[in-house]
Amino acid sequence: MRVAWQAGVLCALEEAGLGFAHADGTSGGTINLAMLMSGRSPREMAERWRTLRVRDFATPLPLRDYLRAPHLPGFGSAGGIERRVFPHLGVDVEAIRAARGIEGTFNVCSHATKTNEAIEHRDVDLGTLVAGVSLPMLMPAVRRAGSPYLDSVWIKDANLIGAVKRGAEELWILWCIGNTPAYRDGPFRQYVHMIEQSANGVLFEELDRVRELNEAIAAGHSPYGQRRPIVVHVVKPRHPIPLDPDFFMGRIDAATLVAMGYGDACHYLGGADREGGVALTPEATKMEEPGVRVSWRERHAGPLGRTELAAEVPDAAAFLAGTVREARLVGRLRAPAVGEALLRDGRVTLEGGALVYEAMLNAGGRPVRLRARRAARPGGSLGERLSSLRRLHVELIESGSESPLAEGVLDPRGGGTTPVPLPIVTDAPSIWRRLATAAAFERVMAAELVAGRRKPRG
Repeated sequence: MRVAWQAGVLCALEEAGLGFAHADGTSGGTINLAMLMSGRSPREMAERWRTLRVRDFATPLPLRDYLRAPHLPGFGSAGGIERRVFPHLGVDVEAIRAARGIEGTFNVCSHATKTNEAIEHRDVDLGTLVAGVSLPMLMPAVRRAGSPYLDSVWIKDANLIGAVKRGAEELWILWCIGNTPAYRDGPFRQYVHMIEQSANGVLFEELDRVRELNEAIAAGHSPYGQRRPIVVHVVKPRHPIPLDPDFFMGRIDAATLVAMGYGDACHYLGGADREGGVALTPEATKMEEPGVRVSWRERHAGPLGRTELAAEVPDAAAFLAGTVREARLVGRLRAPAVGEALLRDGRVTLEGGALVYEAMLNAGGRPVRLRARRAARPGGSLGERLSSLRRLHVELIESGSESPLAEGVLDPRGGGTTPVPLPIVTDAPSIWRRLATAAAFERVMAAELVAGRRKPRG
């Protein structure tokens, strides 16, 4: 479900002017591929993800199937995906089959042969799309031509060699499966680790094959017609993105995932090594291990425009103990001065009794800096101070200028912005650690923002 992140990446790739001759999807990636092949633009994809009811993914089996326990075909059915998720996301099987201008392949696992099958987009049917996201245990296998088909993530999660055999010389991988050294307790976490091990392990084998092909190409032997060495790009998050249960329970939302994907892609696109791609080693998908994470979301609106912001602290312990308290900032701004734009290179800092926001955005090709601040109005009653803390003072400054392009005060919208940010804690090893982290975060924020003093270290 969390592949909404990929929609944000696609927005950045389109903004950078990149075009593709072939697109390939596996597991959750088949959902975004189906949207693209249905004629949806990256911006439209992002909006459809933002407005999707995540709970529509979960549909129970008929009661009679649960009475067959322990011989269940899966924990749930594909009914919600077929009837609600795919239609809302704009997936249109007939449009996929009729698509021209780009070749698409959808990977599914044939249980009968224990192989991955890359189904051409002209041959796709609804069963193919459902099978592509049907993980064993979680959903029933899909019968196609009399054989059971499932999600192919256990065999591979990126079909590099399939693209190479088509003559591809440049590959872009949108990778949102985790890869950190940490091994966590609990059956769900370890189920996820098995996916991580399988998907990353096979990807590394394919990177090895690409490296060997590049050696052959350099020696003048090109078995698939490439005229230059194959370059591989990997767009990935700095830290693993929260898992599906966090998305399902509202600890993260699709708007934040989209904004994170956009920011991660912009970071890669702006990197010094972009032209040469990544090293063809297991480092290609390696991510930093987060600590217990704290995030919060807020929305504001006013004559200047509207904001949807999300901040994430990847290590709550370091934030609470440190002298510099900073969080990653992602989100979206809609304003007459710049249109609609996603944020990149964003951060929010707790300093001097205020929350200070900084980010860049692309306004029709013009780089614009967003600077904003939330702080309590000096003096007045506690109620007045708390009320003023909810407002966001915003400046939009075109790059190279110090004069604001636009500025104004935005008020909280939809009840999502509190005077002291309401913490959402993830990756805590226990419910008690989650509660303790949230309480400590609120104390630090209240001490600086409301009382106007810094909590002593330790």
